[in-house]
Amino acid sequence: MKLISWNVNGIRACMGKGFVDIIKEQDGDIVCIQETKMQEGQAEVPVEGYYQYWCSAEKKGYSGTAIFTKEKPLSAAYGLGIDAHDHEGRVITLEYETFYLVNVYVPNSQNELKRLGYRMEWEDAFRAYVCGLDQKKPVIICGDMNVAHKEIDLKNPKTNVKNAGFTPEEREKMTILQDAGFVDSFRYFYPQAEGIYSWWSYRFNARKNNAGWRIDYFLVSEKLKDKMKDASILTDVMGSDHCPVVLELEV
Repeated sequence: MKLISWNVNGIRACMGKGFVDIIKEQDGDIVCIQETKMQEGQAEVPVEGYYQYWCSAEKKGYSGTAIFTKEKPLSAAYGLGIDAHDHEGRVITLEYETFYLVNVYVPNSQNELKRLGYRMEWEDAFRAYVCGLDQKKPVIICGDMNVAHKEIDLKNPKTNVKNAGFTPEEREKMTILQDAGFVDSFRYFYPQAEGIYSWWSYRFNARKNNAGWRIDYFLVSEKLKDKMKDASILTDVMGSDHCPVVLELEV
């Protein structure tokens, strides 16, 4: 089974940059999208052979997630079931026979860390949610988690310690989530790989200079660890300031 996760930074804009052709070429069994920036029905996304599930923010043109899946799931759920966290379209959960898939777009702590406090509350609620699911059947988490976990996960760690996405607080929450029983699939296969990122700023020729961050993940329940076959980051795929990340496993 091939799973793909991609923050498209506006799916309508991405469709103008080859989104549909890229999805056809990659031929994933499940494709998880973050930052759709649209309500379902605002535009047709013509990816044939997939069931589509959408979770949009109440605020138009903001946030939002979607999943395209070849196999129809047993059930679909939206949000965390907590009103304070469920207005921005950030979580879709699909239940399959042998696992749950959770597609997430984690809130950004923003400039001057003005949303860091909310981010900490979100992290605790999200961890409780996925740990609850994991007690029922194994969980695969994917998405833009808006944190570079270790210094190896971004080009310029020293100058970014106090910036959103690389604060000690955010990194610690990722550590706690992994310690709760979730494996960073890319680091599982490539623990020492350097210079491989999934997001680059549109400023300062960041992508040309590979001054990036690895903030997009597949985190896999420990119970599924031995089912993983490979994880990859498709750094050559354009269309967004993020590139797709991929997990291959047998389930």
